[in-house]
Amino acid sequence: MTDNSFYYSKNPDVESNPLTWNFSLLGNNLVFTSDNGVFSKHTVDYGSRVLIDYVDYDRIPAGKILDMGTGYGPIGIAIAKAFPKRQVDMVDVNEVALALAKKNAAANQVDNVKIFESNIYDAVSDSYAAIITNPPVRAGKQVVEQMISGARDHLVLDGTLTVVLQKKQGAPSAKKLMTQVFGNCQILKRDKGYYILQSIQKS
Repeated sequence: MTDNSFYYSKNPDVESNPLTWNFSLLGNNLVFTSDNGVFSKHTVDYGSRVLIDYVDYDRIPAGKILDMGTGYGPIGIAIAKAFPKRQVDMVDVNEVALALAKKNAAANQVDNVKIFESNIYDAVSDSYAAIITNPPVRAGKQVVEQMISGARDHLVLDGTLTVVLQKKQGAPSAKKLMTQVFGNCQILKRDKGYYILQSIQKS
């Protein structure tokens, strides 16, 4: 396994060295602990920040939200904290990440979340009003494409898929795929090379 994809493994073989910091997201001051073996140990990565800020929350119909590839949980926890009446499911294949996400949800007194292991959509059975993802590009193009194409089977009518990707890491091809899968894709925001892409489930 390469160093570039270790965090997309079930149980990364790394020595634990946790780090805790505070970060403000969606108007709430949150505390996060991250560790070796997960993506972005030292701070909330810029792509996730842009994604959290520019999801069109007003566009999301009633229902649950899925944070696909949650890592240590910044996206799902930020949304759950800001919208306490929403149920947020948070999934990842990485057991280290899932343990951290559970710890971070508790630390931020967020209880409207369900955090569980799933290799992409393998263990996902519900339908969602929104699926939100900062996909693990270093895990390979196939994983990213499966996260996008598989979303269609797990969204309610008018549900949204929102994805953040850098232009240099495949945003244009992801936009093309989302258009093929959903028949539509809008660029919500461009920010320092990051694209926030959104598709709507029309049928």
